[in-house]
Amino acid sequence: MEEEIIEQKMGGQNQWSEAELALLLQNATIKATDKFDVPPEILWVGDSTIATFGNFSASTGKAKSRKTFNVSAIVAASLVNGNILRYRACLPAKQRKILYFDTEQSRYHCHNVLTRILKLANLPIDKDPQNMKFIGLREYSPTLRLQLIDYALKTSKGYGLVVIDGIRDLMYDINSARESIDLITKMMAWSSRYNLHIHCVLHLNKGDDNTRGHIGTELNNKAESVLVISNSKTNKSVSELKPMHMRSKEFDPFAITINSEGLPVLVEQYNWEQPKAGATIQDLPEAKHREALQIAFSDSEIPRYVDLINALIRGYSEIGFQRSRSCMTEVYKFLVSQGAIVKGHDGYHFNPDFEMGEQEEYR
Repeated sequence: MEEEIIEQKMGGQNQWSEAELALLLQNATIKATDKFDVPPEILWVGDSTIATFGNFSASTGKAKSRKTFNVSAIVAASLVNGNILRYRACLPAKQRKILYFDTEQSRYHCHNVLTRILKLANLPIDKDPQNMKFIGLREYSPTLRLQLIDYALKTSKGYGLVVIDGIRDLMYDINSARESIDLITKMMAWSSRYNLHIHCVLHLNKGDDNTRGHIGTELNNKAESVLVISNSKTNKSVSELKPMHMRSKEFDPFAITINSEGLPVLVEQYNWEQPKAGATIQDLPEAKHREALQIAFSDSEIPRYVDLINALIRGYSEIGFQRSRSCMTEVYKFLVSQGAIVKGHDGYHFNPDFEMGEQEEYR
């Protein structure tokens, strides 16, 4: 009973009685004779630990960077205790349940996310999963959202992973130091009291690569791990996933794209080299030329010269090599000299067997 009263007053302006303060100190005292279990690890990328019980982590990225697709893969791996993308999950037998809160999207789009998770987990999409509950909180106030999450955790058992997609929507002022500290404290209390892991989602600033507001600063300081998802600068259909902050050792970054079924898949042999600003044709490695040409010739042959130049502009822009039409005519001449483009009676063709030779000076 005393602990319930203290819990209700946490984060408030109420005065504490001496009895309450004494109980708080008693509960916070750590003794040499105490025995603590090692917190279970539940999520990895390779041999890098992403999530343990009693902690929280985060995914962050700018708008349209495919953050929710990445979180879907984390949840799907946790749902089946298996491997999805580069994630490997293993929740203990008595805590296999997952609680997913979405604070931003409509019920229709929430249902799309749920369907995506089930498809990734290779589970039926017309049957509710036994170990997962998906809750949409878009229409509620920040205060009520917090209370609903708190109530769900308090009245449920068997949960090992809690996802909060849209932590910003649990507060009124993203730059409020007090609200930010209270919210992060709340998440630390939830993860510790119920011995589970919380994974939350927060946007990056539009103008830079920092997490948004004061809440972002607090999250970076307290989270077990923070993952950042960003759109590739060379291919708009690809998102790159890297560690931002890790208590464990950092994992090797990986890249994902969305397949024809609307599911995230790994981009194998992704080229992490980025073209330099003001780069010339000579600065581009052969692999980048191949990537641009594969995009340009996605429809096989190109019948007309004007269509070819447009396709080259599009292909090279996708890899970050944006040049004018006049410059692209020089690129065309260079590619012909290298045997990468061949002109036939029915139009222009990409020769995938070309090899870069001596390069003349082109722009």
